[in-house]
Parts: sequence; C-alpha cells; structure tokens
Amino acid sequence: MNTFRPSIVTVALLTAWFPTAGSVFAADATSSATTRDDLNAASERIRDTGHQMQKDIQEKLRQVRAQRAVLEARQAAERKQEAERAKQQADKDRAALAAIKEAKQREALLASQEKARREAAARAVELEQTRLAELRGKEDEEAALERAQKESLDAYKANSKQQKLGTQAQFGVDL
Repeated sequence: MNTFRPSIVTVALLTAWFPTAGSVFAADATSSATTRDDLNAASERIRDTGHQMQKDIQEKLRQVRAQRAVLEARQAAERKQEAERAKQQADKDRAALAAIKEAKQREALLASQEKARREAAARAVELEQTRLAELRGKEDEEAALERAQKESLDAYKANSKQQKLGTQAQFGVDL
C-alpha cells in the first residue's frame, strides 16, 4: 500500500518550479510575460499533479476498503462456519451422551430384570422344595396311617383267631 508522502509532493513542486525559477528573477519585460505563462503552466501542472495524487489516494483508499470488506466477509464466514462446526460437535456430543445414558439405563433395566428372574427362580425352587417337603410329609403320614391301619387290622385278625365264642369278657354286665 502506497501512503501519502510529503517528500513526493515536495519533489513534484520543486521539479515544476525550477524551470520557472530563473525566469522569475529576470528583470526583462519579455521574460516576465513568458515567466507568467511559465508560472501559469507550472501552476496548472502542480494542480494536475495534486488532483492526480488525490485520485490515486482515493483509488488506493477504495481498494483498501474493498480488501478490508472482503477480509471482514471472509472472517465472518469463517466465524459462521466455526460456529456451525461447534454446534454440530455439541449436537454429536449431546447425542453420544444421550446414547450412553440410554445404554446405561438399558443395562440397569436388564440387570434388574435378570435379578428379578433369579429371585423368581429362587422363589420357585424354594416353593417347589416346600411343596415336595409337604408332599413327602403327607406321604409319610399316609404311609404311617396305612401301617397303623394294617397293624390294627392284623392285630384284630390275630386277636379274633385267638378269641372264641363265650370266652370273651363281657363288659358292662353285672353278675
């Protein structure tokens, strides 16, 4: 970027002024008319140079502003893209956390279901053992009753073979 330098202006003014400087100091009348024309021409060249420099500065300033606008637009686009990437990453992170949370909940549910199944199986085994024990107890009781009945029957049969008519004591009769 070219910047405005007073030394360039000074050089341009001095360059335009030197050809007329000798004429200005001349005492001759014809040279004074020529000098006036030379001064007017030099003055016009200085003005043109100043206008040209002003145009160049304005053009350079316009270019710098355009470049700055392009840079700002690019930076804004980059910031927007970075914000979008950050948002997408945050969405991915949230989704991953939700998936992890869901997986943990699923694992906890499966673990609790498995625990409930084990407890139910243990209760079923315990109930079956209790039922079998009760069944064995009833079978033992029935077997004991059958044995007692059989023994009683056997004792009755054995006793009835030994007892004959008239030998039995009569209870409840007074003699």
